[in-house]
Amino acid sequence: MNINERPTTAPRIMDAGELTPWVAVFADELGSPRHTPLTIRCYIDCARHFAAWLVIENVELSEVGDDALGRFAKHRCRCGGYRRAVPHLTSYLSRVHRFVVFLAGRGVVAPLAEAIASPVDPLVRDFQEWLMRHRGIRDRTAVRHGRMIMRLLPSLGSDPHAYNPAEIRMVILNEAQRCSVAYTKTMITALRGYLRFLAAADLCRPGLEHAVPRIPQWRLSSLPRYLSPDQVDRIVASCDLRTRRGIRDRAILLLLARLGLRAGDIWEMRLGDIDWDSGTLRVKGKGRCETLLPLPQDHKPSHREIFAIGPVNFFDSCATARKR
Repeated sequence: MNINERPTTAPRIMDAGELTPWVAVFADELGSPRHTPLTIRCYIDCARHFAAWLVIENVELSEVGDDALGRFAKHRCRCGGYRRAVPHLTSYLSRVHRFVVFLAGRGVVAPLAEAIASPVDPLVRDFQEWLMRHRGIRDRTAVRHGRMIMRLLPSLGSDPHAYNPAEIRMVILNEAQRCSVAYTKTMITALRGYLRFLAAADLCRPGLEHAVPRIPQWRLSSLPRYLSPDQVDRIVASCDLRTRRGIRDRAILLLLARLGLRAGDIWEMRLGDIDWDSGTLRVKGKGRCETLLPLPQDHKPSHREIFAIGPVNFFDSCATARKR
């Protein structure tokens, strides 16, 4: 369709065309590793937008590739939808890229050129398996770390025994000039893990991970790094235990303050995760690894008052609060 023939008003609903069922399958696949509903919705919006753009531009599925992704990133969006899309953003394009990789894995489109031309070094592949098996890191994070190490290998060299602190420091400083601060910090995390893996396998000098420099980031520097114990106690005491919401909030605060749990750890809890007899709590942390932690000892005589809100499940109440 010629751009001059498009309507002046963009349609309110994007038409994904023949990729509509594949968008639904993509959503199911995202739900299997238990992404949050917000994350899944962002991915699906990007996938549907790309599919609708293919329909508008009359791009055949056999023509989907790096060139099509480049054109999509530069197009002036008139594809429709309820929210304003920004297809040129890196985060937006990465979601679309993942959708195309998903389609290529199902044989719907041809594999991207970069996927064919980028073999993974055997040592990096062992590093990825080590991350998943011994560090409890999910496969997507391991793949990302491996991709970053592959980017650094030409500068680091192929012989880990020859790595030295000055060379490692210079590699990161050079990359910091070409990448964003957030990307560089993630690359630093990957490199530290890679050096620990090499040292554990006796392939490089131990302790080289300490040579990796830190990259300062001042975006949230004005915020306090932590609350004092008195401040934490005042926040916990501020909850109104005469209401269901106050009981729920107190339980959440105790889990955050006493056990150091993440918000996602608390959101995924269920009442069956609490063993009242032994006073333990089963937590599913990063990598879906389960561990047992002691229940907070605050208000010990009535733990059930903290974790159960009458007939309303405390954890259902947490999920409702998160949706709000």
